[in-house]
Amino acid sequence: MIIRTELEPSRRVVHLVGRFDAHEAPVFRDVVHPLLTAEFTVLHIDLAQVAFVDSTALSELVRLQKAARAVNGEVILVDVSDPVRVILEITELAPLFTIEQTSAESL
Repeated sequence: MIIRTELEPSRRVVHLVGRFDAHEAPVFRDVVHPLLTAEFTVLHIDLAQVAFVDSTALSELVRLQKAARAVNGEVILVDVSDPVRVILEITELAPLFTIEQTSAESL
């Protein structure tokens, strides 16, 4: 999986590409969790190019959401790919997150 971060003055965006699974979870945790700070309590996670997530990846997203809420923030999932959306719905985890669709395809 490729992890690309955008650290803007007003927000932080993480773009993920590829498979997000148990093998990738430690790198995700090391790169993404430190982006959540007292100053930046909202993280946007772009999942448009994620083809697969497993239970470990879902756990990482939930863990990140809990950490964000602990500092009165949140994790916003952006442009969730169809495979990821299906898994979030099947597992009933979708309501835990704000999900935004911003891609041109959704217009």
